Amino acid sequence: MKIGVAGTGAVGGYFGGLLAKAGSEVTFLARGESLVAMKERGLIVESETGRDIISAEFSDRYESLSEADLVLFCVKSTVTREMAANLQPFLKKDALILTFQNGVDNEEILSDMFGKDRILAAAAYIQAFMKEAGVVKQIGIPPQLVLGSLDKKRSGALEEVANLFNQAGIQTYSSSKVLEVKWKKLLWNVTFNPLTALMLSSVGELLDDPGACETAKNICKEAIAVARKTGVEIDTTFHEQIMSQGQLARDHKTSMLQDRMNGKPMEIESICGYIVQKGKEVGTSTPVLETIYHLLKFSESSKPKTVLEVRP
Repeated sequence: MKIGVAGTGAVGGYFGGLLAKAGSEVTFLARGESLVAMKERGLIVESETGRDIISAEFSDRYESLSEADLVLFCVKSTVTREMAANLQPFLKKDALILTFQNGVDNEEILSDMFGKDRILAAAAYIQAFMKEAGVVKQIGIPPQLVLGSLDKKRSGALEEVANLFNQAGIQTYSSSKVLEVKWKKLLWNVTFNPLTALMLSSVGELLDDPGACETAKNICKEAIAVARKTGVEIDTTFHEQIMSQGQLARDHKTSMLQDRMNGKPMEIESICGYIVQKGKEVGTSTPVLETIYHLLKFSESSKPKTVLEVRP
């Protein structure tokens, strides 16, 4: 199976790198300094178990994925439509698209553009970041994947893809309710991503501050209420599990925090805006999350201002 990686950041680089290491033919789509670095010295993947240098095809041309049987769709949700539109003319008509993205709205977008039967969804549990151009650093417990197909008729293809990841040493499970799994991951993200990005803090620093910790818990409760109203089977006390999981990732710098620190667009809409909007649709208010959502929107759109000295 030929594999393409659309978006060679931390997630795409790590999972695509391990697949390439295991023997799969992988083409990595990248640009800028990362592309230059990988062409010069390969993709470097550092983890708790060692350091690997991955030799593969690295390209900035969309047509380079024209022979891919499986595309790992790993771009930020802010550019989902743009990347999909750029790939659409070149991908084979039967190529599968496996989205690793945050949120639960990207599957809808990709289904509209490629057809529901071609879309697979992944809930990726991984702590990773780009240490430098072309270098992925994975920390913490070994990453895990939960995969699912949007079309039940593609269960055979789903199992083939799951086996591929397992053979590469990535603990991978398949689920018939993958969107519910992704909702649960979204609950973790919405609890910690927005506040850490706003506060410029790690998860542990947030948890150690009583006020911030209580705010995070209230955001989680609001999001759970929205999820339950939309038909997702989640217990009302699930926030306790989310907060406990946060303690296991105290040193983690969330993806939104990394984006803000690096001057990149944050996934505000997929992680925050989607839940706020969905809450309005189902009649469930989200006042705490909506407040943080608007503050983040302002922080992203505003430019630093000169502070004027006020004299008496």
